[in-house]
Amino acid sequence: MKKLFVLFAAVAFVVAFTAPTFAAEWSFYGSARMNTFWESDDYGDGTNAAGQDDDFDLDHGLQGNSRIGANVKASDNLVGRFEYSHGGDAGVGLRILWGEYDFGGFKLGVGQHYTPLNWFYSNQVWGGDNDLLFQGGVYNGRRPMVRGKFGSLEIALVEPVTSELATAVGAPGTAFANAETDVVIPNLQASYKFKFGGLSIDVGGGYQTYQVVDVNDDDEDINSYIVAIGGTYNMGPFYVGGNYWMGQNVGNMGMVNDGFDDAIWGDDKLLDNAGWGFALCAAFTLSEMLRFEAGYAMNSFDIDKADEEDDTSTYYVQATINFAKGVFIVPEVGVVDYGDNAYGADEGSLTYYGLKWQINF
Repeated sequence: MKKLFVLFAAVAFVVAFTAPTFAAEWSFYGSARMNTFWESDDYGDGTNAAGQDDDFDLDHGLQGNSRIGANVKASDNLVGRFEYSHGGDAGVGLRILWGEYDFGGFKLGVGQHYTPLNWFYSNQVWGGDNDLLFQGGVYNGRRPMVRGKFGSLEIALVEPVTSELATAVGAPGTAFANAETDVVIPNLQASYKFKFGGLSIDVGGGYQTYQVVDVNDDDEDINSYIVAIGGTYNMGPFYVGGNYWMGQNVGNMGMVNDGFDDAIWGDDKLLDNAGWGFALCAAFTLSEMLRFEAGYAMNSFDIDKADEEDDTSTYYVQATINFAKGVFIVPEVGVVDYGDNAYGADEGSLTYYGLKWQINF
């Protein structure tokens, strides 16, 4: 028994002196977000699942980007972060799981986080904080990657997207039967930020390629790229932000847009899809309690040999009303115009009004 006591004492002594080595500073945070929006849908040349030409509904519920997480500081050089979001009936979903080490002049990050092609200039709140991203913004989401940062330069090797296969959409012919994908290199992305006083400019680009192979061993290369420029300018209480991008088959590399943005299979060959988009917003801060903002965005996609371009646009006006630090509401009214698709069919529009409720803690 005496020997056992000595052993426990020795272990406790070692743990007491080594515990600080493994100690980390944890800073937890959360954001609860509710939306209350009335939406009027005009389905254009189509109908909804019930066969209706139009519909009017209230959307009132917990936003999917409500979240809880923590920043972790293990040392001056080693930091981490995790974040989970509301996942609806399915429970919760992983948003961020990230570790980063600072070598001095170079930071190496590993895990799932926002890629270099995610630029947030707008505060549009409808659609779970749409931020003009789906109709003309630059948005690639949170993806698994290895990222290096050299000051204001970010370079990332991102998990390739191969779920977006070349498919027949409103065009004659069929897609590759039982196609599989062959990937050789990761999704490549980079961005750089310039700062000049109140002016901030972002430039960035990305590239991905993979091969689709069918049951007859026929193959097609799906090559995607995007180049983009954006920025913000703060002039006292005034704010302006926006971006422009152009690319090819951007949906195949994981960029997120309303509108058909993938390559397609038609006329017995792969048809590339060229696209472009822009977003612009302006804001005025009247006081710590009240801020006004308006924005407009548009994207356009042109499939080889298609009859027309597939355009989508949105615009909105809003006010942010702060009641206390981290407690605010955002009344907003706006329109999403889905335009015509690549074959001339009217895809309708949506008009909305309401507000978002948010408490950060």
